[in-house]
Amino acid sequence: MENSLYITLSRQEVLRRQMDVVSNNIANMNTTGFKSQRMLFLEYLERPDPQGERMSFVQDFGLQRNIDAGPLTVTNNELDLALRGEGYFAVETLTGTRYTRGGAFQLNNSREIVDHSGLPVLDTANQRITVPADATEIHIAGDGTVSTEAGALGRLKVVSFADQQRMMELGGGLYEANQEEIAVEQPQITQGAIEGSNVQSVVEMTQMIDVLRTYQSVQRMIDSEHERIRGAITKLGRVQ
Repeated sequence: MENSLYITLSRQEVLRRQMDVVSNNIANMNTTGFKSQRMLFLEYLERPDPQGERMSFVQDFGLQRNIDAGPLTVTNNELDLALRGEGYFAVETLTGTRYTRGGAFQLNNSREIVDHSGLPVLDTANQRITVPADATEIHIAGDGTVSTEAGALGRLKVVSFADQQRMMELGGGLYEANQEEIAVEQPQITQGAIEGSNVQSVVEMTQMIDVLRTYQSVQRMIDSEHERIRGAITKLGRVQ
């Protein structure tokens, strides 16, 4: 196979992975706190042999997350919380603390505040927040202080990180961060609302169409090159 086919195939493989990213963005258009992603590309140069010319391949080397806040949706549910500024809520898992922007919280059977997956939400002391059984109202201030008519129960832990692009997405709106936590001293929390996905449907659909057309164009190039090589082999085979 000639070098041009290797190069076009590298482009086609990257386009397939790019389509996966765009499809994931579209699938999460309605996911609370979801952040859209984009692939990052670079040129990969390779010299097939010491005397040969360099071949320029296409390579994807990572994803860039759009960390802009999504739109707010008012729900009037006292346990729905939206972060209007920077930061992430901290939740407790079996493998350690994880982080989320999804503030659609609820109470479990033990009256602990948990996320939509049942993971306990942590306070600034890394403890779970339990609401008394006789509480009739839950008030959550803009700084994350949780209280009822009986008094304060704790303050929600809201943290950020030096490099948010290094945070690993785990699915379900959770992130893992192998970095030191930076406490957000003055978080901006809105009670009775949730942060929606920042995916822009029109942009993603346009991107999907562009990727599909580019993939088809590359495929036509591969087919044309294949026909050229086959024709050359056929003609050479007829030479006596």
